[in-house]
Amino acid sequence: MRFKEIIGIDVGKLNNELRIQSNQKPYGFKNTKTGCIGMGKWVLKNTSFKKQEILFVFEHTGIYTYPLSCYLQENGFPFVLVPGLAIKRSLGIARGKDDKIDAKKIALYGYHRREELTPYELPSQDIQDIKNLLSLREQLVKQRAGYKARVGEFKLFLERNGNEVMFEVQEKMIEDTTLQIDKVENEIDRIVKSNEKLKLLFGLVTSIKGIGPQTALFLMVFTNGFTQFKTWRKFASYCGIAPFPNRSGTSLRGKTKVNNLANKKIKSLLDQCAKSAIQHNREMKNYYQKRLDEGKSKMSTINVIRNKLLSRAFAVVIRRTPYVDIMKYAA
Repeated sequence: MRFKEIIGIDVGKLNNELRIQSNQKPYGFKNTKTGCIGMGKWVLKNTSFKKQEILFVFEHTGIYTYPLSCYLQENGFPFVLVPGLAIKRSLGIARGKDDKIDAKKIALYGYHRREELTPYELPSQDIQDIKNLLSLREQLVKQRAGYKARVGEFKLFLERNGNEVMFEVQEKMIEDTTLQIDKVENEIDRIVKSNEKLKLLFGLVTSIKGIGPQTALFLMVFTNGFTQFKTWRKFASYCGIAPFPNRSGTSLRGKTKVNNLANKKIKSLLDQCAKSAIQHNREMKNYYQKRLDEGKSKMSTINVIRNKLLSRAFAVVIRRTPYVDIMKYAA
């Protein structure tokens, strides 16, 4: 057994709760760099194992886990980020909510799976920056869409004459938000072009007809530069586009279908890519029409195309050569 000690941490916005699995000692600390430093010293004093033999386990709670993850990686402590749903489902029915008890449950979860858990590595700083900027861009786009919808409503029900302020404020917000979106996009573009590895990956993925710049960036972020998932099929399962059987015994004979447990953002982007490929890629358009003529459903066909595009993205990255559209050479 590689790891001899498991430590579970319940991560909060301001405070974290820790539990050592072997001796059940608890420890609370601030979710700051200083708090993490104190936690590391306390752990080494209260366990008899080396850093490399201790595995920290905690839920993935977005930006809240960032200070702890950075401290552990910089100081050589192995750690894993686990989906909260996985922990919840593994421990059966639970009543109530308590951070100290949650830390104990997380430690127990890590102990049961200590042989199969693989230590996590934070993405490079550039990928982390791109991820944060994409999140900011998404928020700004939603805000701008809200302003545009409101202006549309004003035009339907209000006369501009006499309501100039109502119109002008919303239109100004749209203009300013658009400028901020452009600023974010320019910064993302600068980061990609200044990093040779990311620049290469971006060029390879966008060489596939149907995959645009935004989808390429999200693919790079969610796969940690195409290193976090060993195969495109594993990433397809993470995205929620991999079909799974739905049968049991002799009574259940359901259709093979995708699962709702998915990264909805990347799934939505791949859906848009598939529909774009059907419109602008002759190969995909012909394939789509052929499936429909055979009596296949539209949604299942779109899902097949989503998987095709994803497999091609992984293929060009592995080969390190752009995608070649052989259809344009056909007679």
